[in-house]
Amino acid sequence: MATLRRLREAPRHLLVCEKSNFSHDKSRHRHLVETHYHNYRVSFLIPECGMLSKELKNLVTDTGPYYFVKNLPLHELITHEFIHTFVKKGSCYALTYNTNIDEDNTVALLPNGKLILSLDKDTYEETGLQGHPSQYSGRKIMKFSAEESAMLSFFSKYQIQEHQPKVSMSTLSDLQCPVLQSGELRGEPETSCSALELLDWLGGVFCNADLNNEPDNFISNFCCPQPSTVVAQAHLCTITGFILPEKISVLLEQLCHYFDEPKLAPWVTLSVQGFADSPVSWRENEHGFWKGGEHLYNFVIFNNQDYWLQMAVGANDNCPP
Repeated sequence: MATLRRLREAPRHLLVCEKSNFSHDKSRHRHLVETHYHNYRVSFLIPECGMLSKELKNLVTDTGPYYFVKNLPLHELITHEFIHTFVKKGSCYALTYNTNIDEDNTVALLPNGKLILSLDKDTYEETGLQGHPSQYSGRKIMKFSAEESAMLSFFSKYQIQEHQPKVSMSTLSDLQCPVLQSGELRGEPETSCSALELLDWLGGVFCNADLNNEPDNFISNFCCPQPSTVVAQAHLCTITGFILPEKISVLLEQLCHYFDEPKLAPWVTLSVQGFADSPVSWRENEHGFWKGGEHLYNFVIFNNQDYWLQMAVGANDNCPP
């Protein structure tokens, strides 16, 4: 019965919220983006925008490619040729695909050259490596991202496939949006909404859920937090694939420049979700799936260059950095 009760419990999570300004010397927005290595979905929402600028369109269509390499032996990643070609000459990201972090052997290559192995007990004992027990209970395909011609050439003897990220763009009409004040992270009654209320609302927008709390809606009774305002149109863009932190950094910088010229929008958001079965979340922090496998972050960028940064992981993970 105790096990059944635990299964019925709603998944818990750890959420860290902070505010800063992009021009501050101690702002850590770049570091947080650069050390969240394995990203599979990036979404940004721009209120009072019906069409993207040319600069943003170009960035959205230039986030790939990435590669699937089937049946790749792990020892290929520690050969002198691989290290010399990809690790020493830049940075390379890799992650096992179609593996469950709490059940299967999972591998991640970090851009600093470290190889993270999350192994089951039998495999760990067979390797003879020195490690430590995971804090989480518990057919290999490697997914890469690197320079195109070198990657295709190096793994030509294996089944390698090139993929481009999927891009979805939509214009949302008459969208009810929370009222935010950059200096009020916790919100103020009848004046502005909190960072947590915004994050919940964004989840509904990204899922294309009805947010009007109609009495006959049996799917969702969620609605926009108050106070709110209705915008005539908002642009939502979602990129799905294997997306490098470097690409996200450039996109974040471009969104910061969105307010270089006067805009009707008081803020824009950039949300990034990591692979649920990655063995790490930020840097080398161990990550487990448990009930959801979430590790994500969200920027709220205000027109005065202030920003909110929200970082979330599952309850079994260490607190976000």
